[in-house]
Amino acid sequence: MGRAVQARLLGEKTVPHKFAFQATTVGGLSGIDRNPCTGEYVFISDDRSYLQPARFYTARLDVDASGVHAVDFTGTHPFLQPDGSLYPAPTLDDGKAVDPEEIRVDPRSCTYWWAQEGDRPKMAGPPVIQPSIQYASLTGGYLGQLRLPENYEITTEERGPRRNQAIEAITFGSKGKVVTSAIEGPLLQDGPEPDVNNGALIRVTQHNRDGRVLGQFAYPLEKIFAENDPDSPWGPDTGVPSILAFPDQPNRYLVLERTWVAGAGYKIRLFDATTRGATDVQAIDSLAGRPVVPMRKKLVADFDTLGLSAVDNTEGMTWGPDLPSGERLLILVSDDNFAQEAITQIVALGIR
Repeated sequence: MGRAVQARLLGEKTVPHKFAFQATTVGGLSGIDRNPCTGEYVFISDDRSYLQPARFYTARLDVDASGVHAVDFTGTHPFLQPDGSLYPAPTLDDGKAVDPEEIRVDPRSCTYWWAQEGDRPKMAGPPVIQPSIQYASLTGGYLGQLRLPENYEITTEERGPRRNQAIEAITFGSKGKVVTSAIEGPLLQDGPEPDVNNGALIRVTQHNRDGRVLGQFAYPLEKIFAENDPDSPWGPDTGVPSILAFPDQPNRYLVLERTWVAGAGYKIRLFDATTRGATDVQAIDSLAGRPVVPMRKKLVADFDTLGLSAVDNTEGMTWGPDLPSGERLLILVSDDNFAQEAITQIVALGIR
């Protein structure tokens, strides 16, 4: 697949913990995109309406080849349901909860497309909430949603996305003609989650703007990088929270892999990946034990080697303007989960 791109750290900036803005709490920023119509950036919060209604933010970023100089929030709006109401906080008997994870600016209209993971309940009783990719106005109004592949549907215990591992990643390619989405972790029917000995295959789907599947491919997720602390109540967590198309190469993507291991912390890696030569798996019911050719990938950056002040829960990324050096500007954001020990970190990389 040729020479992989290289990345160098330009700078970083941390947003104050639980920063108050327009009667909301800034945090949980799990997706970012740049609006070509305004030059501003948009962030999506993964607050499931617990603190305030599910929402997004706009901001101006002062970023150049010498660093991230300022992050100035300019607006916030809640996402609205089809009937115009706000999304309520989850309850045991309410099927209207939402789990926002990714936001992209439509390059044709500069309105928003956003992805939410839905919910596979841990127990009987609460309703299943299907994942979705929705369209929203600049003020969060509901404009419709994309038709998704059948294998993205949460169905029985043995099929579909795992709990909290559905759609986290979407990106536009081919000047807005192609929408690519990725499931965060392997589908239940596609095999077990990664462990310290084995990786896993997740599904990456190219759709047209009407939702017709143009191709679906298996992306190889890395194995877990360290043993989990046996005394922790939490197991390791890994997946793909963001994918970003190269503007001039429709089959090529930057893929972000984010892993957390109790006792070892976060491992954030960025890969250069291509669907070229990969098996189209849309008609393959289960990838378990199937001899498919996955997407090829090369490591671009391991965040442990970039010189950051901290490596945290990085979940979103977008292209910024090209730099005078000829590098592409890549902006990434971490999701602090509104936790005191975590940070909202804006990172700028030069990509060559």
